[in-house]
Amino acid sequence: MANVNVNIRMDSDLKRQFEKFCEDMGLTMSTAFNIFAKKALREYRIPFEISGENPNSETKEAIQEVKRMKADPGLGKTYTDIDQMMEDLLSNV
Repeated sequence: MANVNVNIRMDSDLKRQFEKFCEDMGLTMSTAFNIFAKKALREYRIPFEISGENPNSETKEAIQEVKRMKADPGLGKTYTDIDQMMEDLLSNV
């Protein structure tokens, strides 16, 4: 089968890092992309998990705070009236 050229755009730093990775693995970038394409077609899916960025430190702390509050409900304030809750939330802005 005849080979064709495929052009992709990539951040120059990412390209440099990926070239180094491929070199360390004993591959060329072309071989690495061909491996990806063949595996994707064989499995008919992206052959690895794609996920969002890791949460930043503020979000991680908020997650930990919620976990602490779930473990010990006395740590947080509870409401039986939504209007009071909204008033408290809006007064802290």
